Amino acid sequence: MANKQELIDKIQTIAKRVYTAKTKDNTLGITPDDVQLDNELFPILAKFPTLKQVIINLLTKQYEDFIADIYWVAPRPTTFKIVLANKQYFYLIYTERSWIAQVEGKKYYLLNLPEEERAAESIARILMYGGGAEPDKEEPKVPTGGETPADEPTPETPPSETPPTEEVPEELPA
Repeated sequence: MANKQELIDKIQTIAKRVYTAKTKDNTLGITPDDVQLDNELFPILAKFPTLKQVIINLLTKQYEDFIADIYWVAPRPTTFKIVLANKQYFYLIYTERSWIAQVEGKKYYLLNLPEEERAAESIARILMYGGGAEPDKEEPKVPTGGETPADEPTPETPPSETPPTEEVPEELPA
């Protein structure tokens, strides 16, 4: 019995020591990687904060409405493919001196303010190509005048291509 109680006491003292060592710095063993205060739509922006700032400079803080995805396509020079909501894309390239935006084959050195403005205009131009940000709420179509829902053309549906089923004759009583 004494051995059992001694063992319990030793385990409790070791547990207290380990617990106080973990809680001394008030982190409770949680690393900064475990906690995300800012949930990014694009996790790559958390990895490259300067990329986020460049995108904000080019597209404003509402960039999430206009960007569909961001890909890291090359390590050297660090190159990112920014896919817009209308499936168009442009590249952002990091160099030692500045970022370079490559929009429709033309390079804009973002160190210069006039070139940054031209890059933003080019991006705005390709955003106008089609598609774009989805509206928050789609309003239902209301018939006007003498229109009724039956007046709307209906798309023709092709006949189904299922093979005909064989008819099984009913059994007659004998």
